[in-house]
Amino acid sequence: MDTREQAEVTKIESDDISSVEIKVLLFARARELTGVPDLTLKMPSGSTTKKCMDELVIKFPRLEEVRGCVVLALNEEYTTDSAIVQHRDELAIIPPISGG
Repeated sequence: MDTREQAEVTKIESDDISSVEIKVLLFARARELTGVPDLTLKMPSGSTTKKCMDELVIKFPRLEEVRGCVVLALNEEYTTDSAIVQHRDELAIIPPISGG
């Protein structure tokens, strides 16, 4: 393997270490606004759930409508927007649900 190939392998390994992939589940109005029930989101290591939500609003600007009133759950437990996400975590975006 020449130096260029080795550098490319190192870059790929470095990218894997410096980022995490999480599964995002979207419920109720968040699902309606995005048109998808779930997706995979790649984020830098050390990202918070708030940063994930920021990224989701960039990808789906209509999510801004519910951003201020959603509840977040990380791996099936309610969480704050300062929680750090780990590789393969599951982040649920849960807007208020009305009904009678």
